[in-house]
Amino acid sequence: MNTRHTLVVALLAAASLGAPAAVRAQNRGGPPQAGQTPKAAAPIDLTGYWVSIVTEDWRYRMVTPAKGDYQSVPMTADAAKVADAWDPAADEAAGNQCKSYGAAAIMRVPGRIHVTWQDDETLRLDTDAGMQTRLFRFGPSRAKPAEPTWQGEAAAQWETGGGRGRGGNPTPRGSLKVTTTNLRAGYLRKNGVPYSESAIVTEYFDVAPLGNGDQLLVVTSVVEDSRYLRQPFIVSSQFKKQADASGWDPTPCSATW
Repeated sequence: MNTRHTLVVALLAAASLGAPAAVRAQNRGGPPQAGQTPKAAAPIDLTGYWVSIVTEDWRYRMVTPAKGDYQSVPMTADAAKVADAWDPAADEAAGNQCKSYGAAAIMRVPGRIHVTWQDDETLRLDTDAGMQTRLFRFGPSRAKPAEPTWQGEAAAQWETGGGRGRGGNPTPRGSLKVTTTNLRAGYLRKNGVPYSESAIVTEYFDVAPLGNGDQLLVVTSVVEDSRYLRQPFIVSSQFKKQADASGWDPTPCSATW
């Protein structure tokens, strides 16, 4: 997590260069006040429409990778066997076309997301790609887990802190941490790179202003899976804030795209 913190702080500190002081201050939340709901205590505002910015892993995210192209994923031998048997037609026939749209991979799928508050203790994230809905629940977890799903059970909490980064630029004063379990087995990549039902996905959502007044959302995802991964698989995805729903295009899951 030290590596994740360093990378995110460096990125957000760089993004804040030239941003007006009033805009930078939007991310300077303090600790939650006693009795506040998670919505009221939010140190950052994640709501609205955001669009993917794909600046890396183009060949894995913008097109379906070739079978056997597993570069940079710390796969176990068992995972390689599963990936080598990847058959998108069989997934479609079995109704499993959403296997690459689960919580461990959905933020890497290019498209748009829409974040809203479903209630004072539940943050909702909808994707137009695959038409998925994620519910980030603050507070105690459910007494009895439901059946595993593509988006699983997501426990959310605000993390506050911050300080000064390189050149004296302000670093974020808060972020959202989401830990997701109870997942259906799925794919980390479209070409069959697997994660199992026991996978744990930990994500950190950070927001930073850009110099032109725009906002950047950085989602750092850590996937741990003792069955299919030799070590945590860590990726970072970026989104740009939109003024409205322009371009929003709900599209069903596809096993081939």
